[in-house]
Amino acid sequence: EKIIRDYLLGNPELLVEVMNELEKRRQKLAVTQAKDRLKENRAEIYESKYDFVSNPEGEVPFVEFFDYQCGYCKRAHPSVMKIRSQRPDVRFIYKEFPILGPASVYAARAAIASRLQDKYVAYHDALMSHRGKLDEGVVMQIAADFGLDVERLKADMERPEVQEAIDANLALANIMNIRGTPTFIIGESLSPGVIAYRQMVRFIEEARANCSVC
Repeated sequence: EKIIRDYLLGNPELLVEVMNELEKRRQKLAVTQAKDRLKENRAEIYESKYDFVSNPEGEVPFVEFFDYQCGYCKRAHPSVMKIRSQRPDVRFIYKEFPILGPASVYAARAAIASRLQDKYVAYHDALMSHRGKLDEGVVMQIAADFGLDVERLKADMERPEVQEAIDANLALANIMNIRGTPTFIIGESLSPGVIAYRQMVRFIEEARANCSVC
């Protein structure tokens, strides 16, 4: 032990090499585990009855876990909208993942309920584009501005399937070890945090070339 200790003290650069190698192995293991979870939870990720899907005929799945109060989600949203407008080969799967407090839950419930009035995408974009904190009044004012029947929306928010959708996403996120927003699953690539438009395009092209869920 003393020989090893003295050698490491005399060659501290070896410790840096060891830590770098350890980090590489951890990252490789994380990627492998993520791929395994994707395979095991394929139906819940790509085909859940609770999710809203836009452009359902698109070949490449583009999944986003998001919170309407998440500043990083709002930063990524213009790139998501750009992909949505330019890529008819992509289908978008929306997963409300309200983890930033009661206002996030309220906004998520309102958004899910807005599907019953066929205004989900417009309302989703409006909530994502809002600058500043959300509260019940702001959420309902945005709904009114976009032509939603506010009283009907409030009633529909109490439907059991609304909370079931949120619970399903929270459970899936726990299984997938998703801890923050935004988190994207594009094809079979899981990417936590903000990613740039070019990175989104790269994931889409990789999925088109080699994707078992496309």
